[in-house]
Amino acid sequence: MFSAFYSVVAQIPKGNVMNYGAVAELAGFKGCARQVGFALHLNPDPETIPCHRVVFKDGSLSSAFAFGGINRQRELLEGEGVGFDGDKVDMDKHGIR
Repeated sequence: MFSAFYSVVAQIPKGNVMNYGAVAELAGFKGCARQVGFALHLNPDPETIPCHRVVFKDGSLSSAFAFGGINRQRELLEGEGVGFDGDKVDMDKHGIR
């Protein structure tokens, strides 16, 4: 299951994000958004599997981002050109399905 999630996340292009539920569904595990979070927390290769590009459905970032915390996740996304509306990613502009 985790490897399927990692495969989907590895395909999210720079400057875009996807929500946990969409990752689960594309990996063939609809309804397993929480498991996506568990998998990303254990990400074996953050350079290849860009888990910072996975956010909540409303564009919120995870306070449990395993690789430097919520501020680091935002920094990585902004560095890729992802825009925010307050504390949330502008999902209309940067969210993909």
